Amino acid sequence: MKPIGLVDGQLVDLNENVVPMEDRGHQFGDGVYEVTKVYNGHCFALKQHLDRLFRSLKELRIPAAYTPEELAEFHGNLIKESGITEGSVYLQITRGVAPRVHSFPDKVVPRLTMAIRPANPAANQELWANGAKVITAPDERWLRCDIKSLNLLGNILAKQKAKEAHCFEALMVRDGVVSEGSSSNFAVVKDGVIWTHPVNNLILKGVTRTIVVEELAPALDISVLEKGFSPEFMKTAQEAFLMGTSTEIMPVVGIDKAVVGDGTVGEITRKIQQAYVAKINRECKR
Repeated sequence: MKPIGLVDGQLVDLNENVVPMEDRGHQFGDGVYEVTKVYNGHCFALKQHLDRLFRSLKELRIPAAYTPEELAEFHGNLIKESGITEGSVYLQITRGVAPRVHSFPDKVVPRLTMAIRPANPAANQELWANGAKVITAPDERWLRCDIKSLNLLGNILAKQKAKEAHCFEALMVRDGVVSEGSSSNFAVVKDGVIWTHPVNNLILKGVTRTIVVEELAPALDISVLEKGFSPEFMKTAQEAFLMGTSTEIMPVVGIDKAVVGDGTVGEITRKIQQAYVAKINRECKR
C-alpha cells in the first residue's frame, strides 16, 4: 500500500512537484475540494460527495471539466493502483493556471488533483467509544460556508485553538448561535429530539449530516429539529455529537468546561453511531 496522486487523470507520485506557481488554488484558494472515505476498497457515499462537488463548482462559476463518471473512475484507479482498502481520497479542482489577476481569467482550464492515503485505524477508536471534548470559538469564516472551498483559514485557526486546549474540535459560534464544528457538523439531543443547525449559507451541508437527518434518524423513529440554538441551550442538552466523513459519528461528552449529560455517551448518539456503521458495512460489503 502506498499513497499516490492523480493530476488531470494521470497517476503521479506524491513527491512530484505538480502544482504550477500560477495555479489559482495556490495563489488565491480559488477552488473546491471533497474528501471521500474508503472502506474495504469501496468509496462510501461517493455520489453524494460528487453531487456536492458539482454544486460548489457551480456556485464559484468554475466549469466542470470532468463528468461524475470520470471522477468516479479516477477514485477507483487510485484505490486499485495504491492497494489502499481503508483510507480516504482527497479531490481538489481549481479554476486553473493563469497569470495572477483577481478577476476570472479568460480561456483557463480547471485543474484536477487527487490523492489517496491510508487510514489510521486506531486514531479515533477511544473517542468513538467514550466521547470527545470540544470547545467553542468565534465563527470568523466568510459567509458562504455552504461552498466546500479551499479557503479554510477560519477553520484552521479554530481547529488550532481546540488542539491547544487538548480538545478534539471547535464549535463555531456566530451572533450567539452555534453553527457547526471547524471540520464537522454538530448536533445535540434534548428530551429525545436531535437539534442541528438548519442548512443555509452558514454551514456546510455535510454528507454524513444528510445521512443522519434524512435516513438514519427517521429509520430509528428519532425526531430531528433543524433549528439554531445558543451555547447556553447546547450546554443543557443530554447528549451531543459531531458528524463528518472523517469524524463519522463522534460522541461529545464535554463542551468548554461543561459536562454533557452525565459525561458518558448517550443512548440516541449510540443508536445513530451504530446505524451509521451498519450502513457503511452494508454498502461497502465489510
